[in-house]
Amino acid sequence: MSGPEFCEESDPSRWRLAIRVVAMPADTNAYGDIFGGWMMSQLDIAGATVAIQAANGRVATVAVNELRFLAPVLVGDLVDLYARLHRTGNTSLTVEVRAWSRREPDPESRREVADALITYVAIGTDGRPRPVTGSDNN
Repeated sequence: MSGPEFCEESDPSRWRLAIRVVAMPADTNAYGDIFGGWMMSQLDIAGATVAIQAANGRVATVAVNELRFLAPVLVGDLVDLYARLHRTGNTSLTVEVRAWSRREPDPESRREVADALITYVAIGTDGRPRPVTGSDNN
């Protein structure tokens, strides 16, 4: 991802391994390819783990600002999704997520397969937006 909307790559300590999953046969279409919708779901879940922590509570996805599929994911691939907080507003948080896959048992096969910029809103007990508290405000 590029452009002024994305964080500088110079601070890898801000990236977190959000989730790690194995692409399974149930996640494929009739041709045996992993569904794009499955990957979208994994990106959203990974981003939400960072948003929930930064917001100190419940969040809801409000926008997928950008999403790119960069390479195919195959059945049996181990998919690592890394995420980092990009921006915090009054009630919203934007998270950058990147997905990498590798074919077992070849660790050299690791490649980036998708990336996204996703915005979440902090949700209060009444189900309405609430101020973001206790976050790493950027």
